[in-house]
Amino acid sequence: MKILYTNFHLGDGGGHTTYVTSLARALGARADVTVAAPRGSRLLDEAAALPGVRTVALQFKGAPARQWRTLRQLRALLRAEAFDVVHVNGSADHRLCMLAAAGLGPLRPFMVYTQHNGRHPRSLGARLRAALATDRVICVSQHTYEGMGRSAFRPQDLRLVRNGVDTAHYRPAAPDEAARAREALLPPTLRDRLVVGSHAGTASYKNWLDMVAAVALLPPDQRGQIAVLIAGLPPAAADLRRVEALGMAGAVVFTGLLRDVRPLLAAMDVGFVLSSRLETISFACREMMAAGKPVIVSDTGGLAENVTEGGNGWIVPVSAPPRVAETLAEILENRILLDWMAAAARRRAVRDFSLEAFVRETERIYDEAGPLRAPRLRYKLMSAGVLVSTAVQNSAACLG
Repeated sequence: MKILYTNFHLGDGGGHTTYVTSLARALGARADVTVAAPRGSRLLDEAAALPGVRTVALQFKGAPARQWRTLRQLRALLRAEAFDVVHVNGSADHRLCMLAAAGLGPLRPFMVYTQHNGRHPRSLGARLRAALATDRVICVSQHTYEGMGRSAFRPQDLRLVRNGVDTAHYRPAAPDEAARAREALLPPTLRDRLVVGSHAGTASYKNWLDMVAAVALLPPDQRGQIAVLIAGLPPAAADLRRVEALGMAGAVVFTGLLRDVRPLLAAMDVGFVLSSRLETISFACREMMAAGKPVIVSDTGGLAENVTEGGNGWIVPVSAPPRVAETLAEILENRILLDWMAAAARRRAVRDFSLEAFVRETERIYDEAGPLRAPRLRYKLMSAGVLVSTAVQNSAACLG
């Protein structure tokens, strides 16, 4: 099977990058996999390092002239490679793939679109993409699946495949690993505190400031027992001023973007993802739980689908620092339960967040293209025959 993955993100790409690289890494050994993404993006760099995976630099967003060039490149790529499946991951790359595939006839690939955010698109553009360039839609959470049923996309095309993580790669750290991670990431004054951490990112909708505000609401004796550890792009200046105003500058550590988040996971005691919108299932949340960290999540999107309240984590309302503060106070009063909850988080991840199941179920969707592949293969063989015949005739003419 020939598969093309596309994604429009210029920089880190967050969960989109994790999603595509997970599938490309797993399928690269048994399929012909190509990844198309912007030059300099983390996705293109990481995909280029995967064995058996080819990469193509394409800019899916930008000025009209740039998009026109990308469209021509993409159309030539689809014609030359005759992919069985094109798996798109955002509206920008989906739109250009739709235009590039127009009029390809038997060479038109089976188009799979993954909905990575909590929106339920109904715009004219979404209706065009749904009608002209979507054979299947992957929804990564139950919440997304239900919402997409009210979108411009056809309900019969929807498939639920929750994201999986590599539970062998993300695993509980040994005590000495955790100690080394704390020494590397935290100043000495914070190493003995309860470390509440996240690598879900520092975008405003991730609401990481809610955790900082929640700690600030605690009485001084409890506040002094907690450190907040955050990975992601450097926060905006206004957000840093807010941290200062809350009196929390000395208790919050920003690591910047991390290529390998395992030291961060080892250093923390409790994870958090407090998003207020756009969230689906959260790779970050699932990686934390695979690493044996109970997680505080907001009830946004599909986040709550990861957690059993009081068993392997806690569910709080969106944008509710007082409720987060209450949860932190309960954790401080019952820290003896954290080891038990950590083990429960790990068990849940191993049982329900399997990378193997994620890849297998995605492949099953690709296999739904089966009835379309036979005529496409015949077309490719016929085309090859015409080319060979033409070459022979041309050679004979030259010799004559």
